[in-house]
Parts: sequence; C-alpha cells; structure tokens
Amino acid sequence: MPNPYAALFKAPGAVAFSAAGFVARIPLAMMAIGIITMISQLRGEYALAGAVSATFTASTAIVGPQVSRLVDRLGQGRVLPPAMGLSVLGSAALLLSARYDAPTWTLFAAAALAGTLPNMSAMVRARWSYVHADSPQMHTAFSLESVVDELTYVAGPALAVVLSTALFPEAGPLLAVILLMVGVLLFVPQKRTEPAVRADVPADEKASAIRIPAVRMLASILAAGGVIVGTVDVVSVAFAEQLGTPASAGIVVAAYAAGSALSGLAFGAYRLSMPLPRQLALAVAGTMLTTLPLLLVDGIPALAVAMFVSGAFFAPTMILIMRLVERTVPAAALTEGMTWALTGLSAGIALGALISGTVVDRSGQAAGFAVAVVAGTVALTVALLARAPLARAAREEVEVGRGEH
Repeated sequence: MPNPYAALFKAPGAVAFSAAGFVARIPLAMMAIGIITMISQLRGEYALAGAVSATFTASTAIVGPQVSRLVDRLGQGRVLPPAMGLSVLGSAALLLSARYDAPTWTLFAAAALAGTLPNMSAMVRARWSYVHADSPQMHTAFSLESVVDELTYVAGPALAVVLSTALFPEAGPLLAVILLMVGVLLFVPQKRTEPAVRADVPADEKASAIRIPAVRMLASILAAGGVIVGTVDVVSVAFAEQLGTPASAGIVVAAYAAGSALSGLAFGAYRLSMPLPRQLALAVAGTMLTTLPLLLVDGIPALAVAMFVSGAFFAPTMILIMRLVERTVPAAALTEGMTWALTGLSAGIALGALISGTVVDRSGQAAGFAVAVVAGTVALTVALLARAPLARAAREEVEVGRGEH
C-alpha cells in the first residue's frame, strides 16, 4: 500500500513550507506558560503571572482572526512580516519590563502587543489547501497537521518551562521570539506555495468568516473539545499530586497526546466514504463517551489508559472540523475560517483549565473530571444539531464550486 504521507510531500515546496511553518508555530504553544514561568520567578506573584498570560491569550484570540482576514485579502507575504514584527516588539518589551521591574501596566500592554503573532497553523493549512486543491490528499494533509499541533502543544510548554527554570527566567519566551522570527522569515519567501489572492471576490464573500453559521458551529465544537484538553491537563496534575506522585502527571498527559497523534496518523491514511458531518458526529460521540471512564479511575495506570483512549478520538474530530471548514468556507476567507476554528480550540483549553482548576480546589479531582464529561456532552449536542446544516452547506459549496485557489 502506498504511503499517503510520502505522496503528500512530493508536491514542489511542500517540505520547505511545512518545516518552516513548524518552527514558526511552536512559539504560540510556548508563550503562555513561558510568561507564567518568567513572571512568577522574577516577581514572585502567580496571580500577576496568570493575568499577564491571560492577556496574551486573549490578544491572540481577538487579533489572530483579524490577521488571517488580512492575509486572505492581501496575501501571506504582505501581512505575516509586519504581524510578526509587532509581536516581536511586544515580546521584547515584555521581557525587558519583567526583568527591570517596570510598572505593572507595562506587562499587560506588552503582552497584548505580543499577541499579534500570526496563527501559523492556519497559514500552513491554507498552503496545503492551495498545493493540493480539491485533491483527496487534503484529508491526509489535515491529518498530518493535527499531529503536528499535538507535538507543538506537548513539546512547546515543556520546553519553555525547562529553559526558564534551568537557565534564566526569560529563556523560554526569548526562544519563542527567536523561533517566530526564524520561522516566518523562512516561510514568507516561499512564493510558489503561497495561496494566490483573489481579486474578483464577490461582495457576499467579503464579510468575516465568523458570520458563516458553519464556522460558528465548528468553532463551538472545537471549543468544547478544548475544554476537555484543558481539564485533562489540570486535573491530571491534581490527581497525581493526590496520589503522592506528581511527576506521573507527565505520563498521563503524554498518554493523551500519544493517543491523539497515533489516531490522527492512522485516520489520515484512510479515506471513508461516509459524509463528513456524519463522521464528525461519530467522532464527537466517541470523544464524549470516553470521558465517562475518567470518573471511575483509581490509579495512574488506569488513568493513563483512559487518557490514551480518550485522546484517540480527539485528532479525528479536529481533522474533520478543519476539512469541513475547508469545504464550507469560501476560498477568499479560508485562512480566517481556519483561524476561528483554531481560536475556538485555544479558548476552550484556557476555559477548561480555569473551570476545572476552580472545581478541583472546591470539590476535588473527581469533580474536575466531571467538567470533561459536561464539555463532551455539549460538543456532542452541537455536533448532532449541526449535522444537517453542515451537510447542506458542504453540498452547496460543492455545487457552486470552490473557485480558483
């Protein structure tokens, strides 16, 4: 059987843009936890560190889709360098403000400016959509991207914490800034894989992608999935500490990521004939059902197995959501549409960490896992309600055509 992933990279320029994109997307995963680690060490205030990190995260959620919308209108080459430049300036100001004990308000202002960095995951997916336009290989490409996302969100935070604690407090965020500059500067010059900007965009396609019902539904499902991920991170740590083995939390989180990554690779190697909305409903149902055993686990081995199985449904869910975004959003708003979906995931992770952390403090780790069950139920409800509208939107998009990429 031919390797679908090898075939994916036979397209001219595919290896180069995906490698540069990988470097440029790591900083987004590193910065939030890097800011917390840096400020907590330099200022000794965890509440302040969390608030500044939350400001950065909120900025990326607000600004990221707007940057991507500009990319759809003007092209990656014109928008990514200035967006990266503003983020680098904000990050540099944040590092200096933290180091030299500047007024507290400067930390928040700098963090907000640092959040202007482009969402490189969406940029890379947009290039795959351009290189393999209307090809069955899009399924494989988006499967690969879900696995890369898993790698960055597992390795990035760990790298930031290790650097900031082993070297000096600013080391984690500083490396993130360097990687962002290097990645974007390597990514932008690759013109042959850059999606072409459409000059003949119809008036009804110029509105923001978030106005499209399908985008709102898909972003909501991914946000609920993000709550599960955020809950897993926080409650796993609390569970491990309760058992007196705090280091084992890393094993649990790694099991979840491994299950997701392996299932993503396997899912990308096969193409099902079932309609995408139906596949999504089944994947989300699996995601919801596999949160239930979390309420019954009584040890780290059982929790790690439960997390592995639960994670196995997350990657297919994310792959299908991004495929549906690609099928239902006009080509002229594709990057923005993907960014809104990814923003939903990031917002969900932050919300899940906040809610589950509060619940654990008040009612214990078992109640914390209940947050994942509720989130899974919400995700399944939205997926079932969205099945018919998504099928209709995808069918209409196929009938009218995607337009030139």
